[in-house]
Amino acid sequence: MGRLFGTDGVRGLANADLTPELAMGVAGAAAQILARRDDAVARPGEHPVVVIGRDPRASGEMLEAAVCAGLAASGVDAVRVGVVPTPALAFLTAELDGAFGIMISASHNPMPDNGIKLFARGGHKLADSLEDEIEAEIERPEVRPTGAGIGRISTAPDAAERYIAHLLAAVPVSLSGLTVVVDSANGAASQVAEEAYRRAGATVIGLHDTPDGLNINADCGSTHPESLRAAVLAHGADLGIAHDGDADRCLAVDAQGSMVDGDAIMAILALGMKDDGALVDDTLVATVMSNLGLHLAMREAGITVRTTAVGDRYVLEELRRGGYSLGGEQSGHIVMPTAATTGDGLATALAVMARMAVTGRSLADLASVMTSLPQTLINVAVADKATVSSSDEVLLAVDEASRELGDTGRVLLRPSGTEQLVRVMVEAPTETSALAVAERIARVVAAAGR
Repeated sequence: MGRLFGTDGVRGLANADLTPELAMGVAGAAAQILARRDDAVARPGEHPVVVIGRDPRASGEMLEAAVCAGLAASGVDAVRVGVVPTPALAFLTAELDGAFGIMISASHNPMPDNGIKLFARGGHKLADSLEDEIEAEIERPEVRPTGAGIGRISTAPDAAERYIAHLLAAVPVSLSGLTVVVDSANGAASQVAEEAYRRAGATVIGLHDTPDGLNINADCGSTHPESLRAAVLAHGADLGIAHDGDADRCLAVDAQGSMVDGDAIMAILALGMKDDGALVDDTLVATVMSNLGLHLAMREAGITVRTTAVGDRYVLEELRRGGYSLGGEQSGHIVMPTAATTGDGLATALAVMARMAVTGRSLADLASVMTSLPQTLINVAVADKATVSSSDEVLLAVDEASRELGDTGRVLLRPSGTEQLVRVMVEAPTETSALAVAERIARVVAAAGR
């Protein structure tokens, strides 16, 4: 069996891969490892408290019940905060003084999937080593408490209101005069996003904001922006915001219907924070998948870009290590440590709209600071991704292509984290040249992988 925890918690087909039994086991094991640590000890006579949230997919009800049962059976009190975005759960873990937090969500995945994300005390994502300890704990026999030692299950009725108030406290200016279309992906942000943006002063037009447990991410949200583009144009809005199922992502659409991805959003925010003296060490943290255009724009602005492996957890680690103030991914996970302990799509959207309000500039104008180079990605199936990626033939092909492109492009070869695939990504001045170079390298990878 492979590692249970992936790049963002435990995820799989609900009731098949991710069963109630597994959810109960993960919760109980997390209670043993996280709630018994020195920095998470409850006051004498009290149980440690764990905060649980979920997105609106139907299987979340079942898994929430299993998680609460696993926690209570381990002597931990479970506080349910209901359907909330993942960043809200991270915030509430700290706000409610939780020993740790559990978010039940599969993010942008289709409705049949679900997942369990764990947050340590203070709302921070777990280190790999802690996940490994929890995974090992699942296999150990558990001595369960009885009587008064059993945990209790309760509900925090004001959870969403606390989160909205937290978001609004970070908005420096009224958003009055801005009209925004919000696609909530029929997910966890369906109520709180529109409410937060209205209270900040914007005129809000809701889209895909009626979750029924089955329609989350269905042809909507950050992975399907077509209807958002159409709505922005139809309403003559200043911008559109697209969230994913658990609202830790934010992508945008400008008034002309053009997409503004995570790289462009980072560029906008980095320049604004630099102007305000808030960009620590004039440094932005991004992953290796960010477009070369972002690097060129930041270099022109005197901003250093530090790169990490793919995954917002690695961005978070670098932000914390260096004390930096902004980082994120092309996919729209944007992290601003002064506002959130994890990627927060709502905080990101508010920051972008605040920048528009402060400068009086359109989103398209702000985003024009960077020009994305054409990017081609080819997935190549291989027998052994680790061996292929380090083979002499493949390394030579990558080196030749890199020298050919020079400063006008780049090549990235990356083994998949979950499949026997090698991902070949090429950026070049034109789509034709990017595709040609990518196909050439892909052929070498395929031959080496037979």
